[in-house]
Amino acid sequence: MSVVSLQLGQCGNQIGHELFSVISDDSNGPNRKKYKQCSDERFFYQNSAGELVARSVLVDMEPKVISQALAKASKSGRWRYGDKAHFSQKQGSGNNWANGFCVHGPRHKEDVEDLVRMEVERCDRLAGIFTMMSVAGGTGSGVGTYITQRLRDLYPQSFILNQVTWPYGAGELSDAILVHENDTVHKICSQLMNIKHISISDINKVISHQLASVLQPVYTAHSPDYYSRNPIGELLTSLVCHPEYKLLSLCNIPQMSSTSLAYSVFNWPGLLKHLRQMLIASARMEEGIDWTVNVPSVVLSGAESVTNIRHKSFNSSLANLLILRGKDVSTAVTDGFKDPLLYVPWLKAENSFSTWSSPIPFNGYEKSATLVSNSQSLLKPLDNIVRKAWNMFASRAYIHQYTKFGISEEDFLDSFTALEQIISSYTHL
Repeated sequence: MSVVSLQLGQCGNQIGHELFSVISDDSNGPNRKKYKQCSDERFFYQNSAGELVARSVLVDMEPKVISQALAKASKSGRWRYGDKAHFSQKQGSGNNWANGFCVHGPRHKEDVEDLVRMEVERCDRLAGIFTMMSVAGGTGSGVGTYITQRLRDLYPQSFILNQVTWPYGAGELSDAILVHENDTVHKICSQLMNIKHISISDINKVISHQLASVLQPVYTAHSPDYYSRNPIGELLTSLVCHPEYKLLSLCNIPQMSSTSLAYSVFNWPGLLKHLRQMLIASARMEEGIDWTVNVPSVVLSGAESVTNIRHKSFNSSLANLLILRGKDVSTAVTDGFKDPLLYVPWLKAENSFSTWSSPIPFNGYEKSATLVSNSQSLLKPLDNIVRKAWNMFASRAYIHQYTKFGISEEDFLDSFTALEQIISSYTHL
């Protein structure tokens, strides 16, 4: 089964290229024939010349973004994009989300939908659609939002996973939204990767490393003897058990510079201890974890509810997915993530935690662990974004740039209402 990707806007196209590069490099390591076959089937197809071609559609309103991605992929020598699997305009569009959503999206929907349809038809079986974009507010992301809404109507039975990047300091129709925060990724580059002058490319490489750690082949509970062929479907089944809760966060350890990696040794107990503390303390990286945060140990009696002992001192989860890759993965003990007090009381613990694994080392790391979490961890950044947006709306900052293209003030109020409902739902987990 294959995944069709959509790279939307400048951010989505940059991350998409880095993601396919990580996947290609990781799959071409030693002693991984079946692993590579599964990965290639999932993300690439062979053209008439025998070249690996990414199952991806590139969309942006400026040709240079597309041309840069095409050129970089061709230079890699291992894979490329399809010759016609991209859409752009030859004139500047102005960096305006409303222009993309209200004007360019409806105007060019048929062109983009045809490109997506051609990629879908190349798949023997479609495992899902994976979109990548920013919510920074550019024209490309406006088009991307419009197209994402259209995808649900066009492919009502397909899984749709949307990866979004939140801007520094600042898709209802997808099945889930996997969020990366630029502030967090910047800290990983600085404090863990030891990068002195951090570029957008450095940030995109970290995001792509984390995404590939989820999307590359693994054994799951549904496919313990062969690599899963339905990655997005099983991801969503494991994590999104209620339509009100679609926000997913991601932690991956270890992450470090290649220089430090050469002199580092990791063991599963240490990695999982850190990752569990990152979960309950709502930390995004292993450096600077608050080790004073803990889960209360209680004995329930009678009708006493788990909710009564929750003092909001730790990050409460709806569901977690742990992905382990590398040497001796079968010896890893994951009991620390099965504690029912980590989870909401209205779901059985066995339905709240899943483990995937692969004995193949990932992207140069002998052992690595990734935790994808549907939890309260995004509450604080989401609340900050809504608060800042309310302040800007109240002062009428930039409102005219939206209203002139058809976004009304009532649309803003509806969006605030929807976001505040999400915040309320996660607050009361």
